[in-house]
Amino acid sequence: MHFEKYKALLIQKIKTQMTQWFESNDLIANEEVYRFLHSIKGTSGTIRLGGILQITTELLDKIEEDADKYWGIEELRDFLYHLIIICDEYENFQELEIIPLNTREGNIPLIQVIDDDVSMLIVLKDALEEKGWMVIACTEPEKAIEQYFDLHPDCIIVDYHLKSNGLQLLDEIHKLKFVPTIMTSMDYNREIRMDAFRNGADDFIQKTVDIEEFIVRVNRQLQRKQIFDTTVLLDELTQVYNRRFLKEIFNRSINELERSKTPFSIALLDIDLFKNINDSYGHLVGDQVLKSFAQYLKENIRSSDYVFRYGGEEFALLFADCNDKEAVDILSRILKDFSQHVFNSGTDRFQITFSGGVFFVNDPHVSLTNALKSADEALYKAKEQGRSRVFSSNVMVPGLVKHILNVSVVDDDAIVRTMLVKVLQSMKLDQNTLNIQAFEDGLKFFQSNRLDDSGEHFLILDGVMPVMDGLEILQKVKQRKDKDRISVLMLTGRKSENDIARALKLGADDYVTKPFSILELQARIQRLIQRMS
Repeated sequence: MHFEKYKALLIQKIKTQMTQWFESNDLIANEEVYRFLHSIKGTSGTIRLGGILQITTELLDKIEEDADKYWGIEELRDFLYHLIIICDEYENFQELEIIPLNTREGNIPLIQVIDDDVSMLIVLKDALEEKGWMVIACTEPEKAIEQYFDLHPDCIIVDYHLKSNGLQLLDEIHKLKFVPTIMTSMDYNREIRMDAFRNGADDFIQKTVDIEEFIVRVNRQLQRKQIFDTTVLLDELTQVYNRRFLKEIFNRSINELERSKTPFSIALLDIDLFKNINDSYGHLVGDQVLKSFAQYLKENIRSSDYVFRYGGEEFALLFADCNDKEAVDILSRILKDFSQHVFNSGTDRFQITFSGGVFFVNDPHVSLTNALKSADEALYKAKEQGRSRVFSSNVMVPGLVKHILNVSVVDDDAIVRTMLVKVLQSMKLDQNTLNIQAFEDGLKFFQSNRLDDSGEHFLILDGVMPVMDGLEILQKVKQRKDKDRISVLMLTGRKSENDIARALKLGADDYVTKPFSILELQARIQRLIQRMS
């Protein structure tokens, strides 16, 4: 992204605000000065104006947010002198220092850090993100389990003394699938270490942490996960093939199509409203549903066909020597029969359905990516038409409506809002169409009744705003009955442990500390949205 326009806008914003103050005869409230500097600091780092970032950081260190103070004009002018000088230099020479910020691609490892010691959580998250990995932080065990199911991390770091027992959380996670787990603890006695390893920990690290060694050991666990994923053909939970083996079988089928002109069909299936099952009956019941569904698929297809767990509650099937009409007929029969099956959870009984999309492959030049994309479009068309049905993309009517995800940006800085909207608009997502709106404060956000729009919501909230700050918005959002369809990413310029701890406790799905790299933020947003799909 080119930042020159935003740099000019920021310089103009600084000069306009200071002009208003210096031409006024009124005393200026300290809170107003603090919020102004806080806003400038976050934006300047993001658009790579390092000199302004450094100066505003130093100025903020000299004042307190809530100090009961009013500034006189001369006093304020002296206080902001270096900021005035650097803005003037930028306008005249435009040779200010630029901070080199790390960038990274969206397809990167995701690490989940679970620790109710917020100071340690911040240290570990910052260290891991400096390496270029994406980190999801959590202080609450219940939220951690929910994040695990929703986001599928590649490595988990959990504190032994986590409230309600870190070992218990470790045991819950290892009932589900293989994911490398590192346990941390201030205590390093033999019994605690043995206890951790007996409960499935892959490594144990003593606090206080040697960050350099910590990074090496986390990287080793990520390498183990990658090796495991590429060598094991079966999905651990459902015992059908995993998505990595799908690529090999697809390539074999393409070779057969070239050799003998034998076409095939590929399908994507998604269990309808699966999140409601997890929410109502628990994740263990949800796992039982997945296993039963996978087994039923295996038992009701031909020996020449394949079933793969594609991810979460989504499955892929490859039908050899089969056109799309035949594949739709097979899946429709399976849907009709399986929807009659009754599941039990205690005294509750329930039934499930699925939606499906099929793509007929009769051209050897079709890639797996494009075949799956076509099947996925048909799948979402089936969901748009009411679920519990199977469509073929080859005969699908034009004008497919993708899954709508409502994205709201709430930030009082017009420059940040503009950049975030531009970033969101530039994102290409196969399964979602983003409905993007921006708001300058929380009051206007709620007055718009934005959350009444149907579908899922993804909120990007600034932590410090006048009228209603991000934490107040988050608290109000999480009091809603439909809070489960709302995900929240907090942007904060304050590394205050209390603010971060409160945000996580209130239910924020992630936080990013200003200043941030636009490319880094884009990768994080895209990763979170894709994992919500």
